[in-house]
Amino acid sequence: MKKLNDWMKKKNNTRGRMLSDFDRMTHELKPCDVLLVEGRSNISNGIRFLTNSSWTHAALYIGRIYDVEDKKIRSIISRDHAGEPETQFIIESLLGVGTVLRPLKTYENEHLRICRPSRLSYKDKPKVIAHAASQIGKEYNLRQIFDLARFLLPWYIMPRKWASSLFRKNLSRPTKTVCSTMIAESFASAEYPILPLVKHNDKGQPQLFRRNPKLCTPSDFDFSPYFDIIKYSFIDFFQAEYNLLPWKGPASLSEEENDFFLNPAEKKQ
Repeated sequence: MKKLNDWMKKKNNTRGRMLSDFDRMTHELKPCDVLLVEGRSNISNGIRFLTNSSWTHAALYIGRIYDVEDKKIRSIISRDHAGEPETQFIIESLLGVGTVLRPLKTYENEHLRICRPSRLSYKDKPKVIAHAASQIGKEYNLRQIFDLARFLLPWYIMPRKWASSLFRKNLSRPTKTVCSTMIAESFASAEYPILPLVKHNDKGQPQLFRRNPKLCTPSDFDFSPYFDIIKYSFIDFFQAEYNLLPWKGPASLSEEENDFFLNPAEKKQ
């Protein structure tokens, strides 16, 4: 099993062109943003094939230590990262590691995308972060990845639900998880939708049904209409409105106006 884990974690050193400005991204991230990663490991290649998406991993951004309101979570961060008040953190589930807290800077050299739950209320953000933090220490569920592959592939030799962990109704608290499931369950704790099923009753009234979190993949956050896609290019095409004000031009000031206003044409002494 260890050899299999090592092979799946092995990274392809070939890195594509950097398409996002990581420095700009770090300044604009907000707690509960979902960070999608275009992975380069062997298991990432498999997830890319199964989901037909470049995004093979997801992490939940929780912010800096002082951004976290829950005292218990703050103590967890402080215990392992004391003296790092400006460090930005994510919670993620990793193969061979489990669910851990890591610095955002870990992905500085990777192709990233931000999915923002723009309609998530301020009071519900701590719920999402608290649930994700409660998963820290859980092992990575490799069996779930294999069962998900069997479910997504068009194989009919073996029934896709047969002996599958994806549909097992286990009332006990699971001790293992994967990246997308952990994040999906965190948003579910605040009843925030990702890709729900919408049905209407006889009166035409809609009702949402939450999707099985074990079937969630990183690309679901990209496709979800409840998450905004945020991109930060190296070139900033946007300017603050006040930068567009006509401070310069051919107009001049009268002698009286010169006493009260400054002429931009005059050089500063």
